[in-house]
Amino acid sequence: MTDWRPDAAERMTRLGDVAIACIILAITLPLMVLMGLAIRLESSGPVLDRETTIGSGGRQFQMLKGPQQRAAPWARYPTRVGQFLEQTRIEHLPQLINVLRGEMRLTDSYLFD
Repeated sequence: MTDWRPDAAERMTRLGDVAIACIILAITLPLMVLMGLAIRLESSGPVLDRETTIGSGGRQFQMLKGPQQRAAPWARYPTRVGQFLEQTRIEHLPQLINVLRGEMRLTDSYLFD
């Protein structure tokens, strides 16, 4: 019988997160490039926003996300591109970079909510 230590289980989870994040990023990279170009053409400001978040162990990190903070108070996404990103959840794909950096787990991302 194998003795599974907690650190071994954590390493396996991390390995799975990295593998899945790499696969999803490889598949969606062209889509993310198009998303960045569409955002740049339709609005001003950065393509990606950063939000300070507390991760595991109480560490703070900058979570990457699509452009959510350019909206007027009455409309979360004032542009057509922003509305499309919200409906398709593409805005959360940049969080995969945080997963690769080890700042968050795949299950913590908003991709699967």
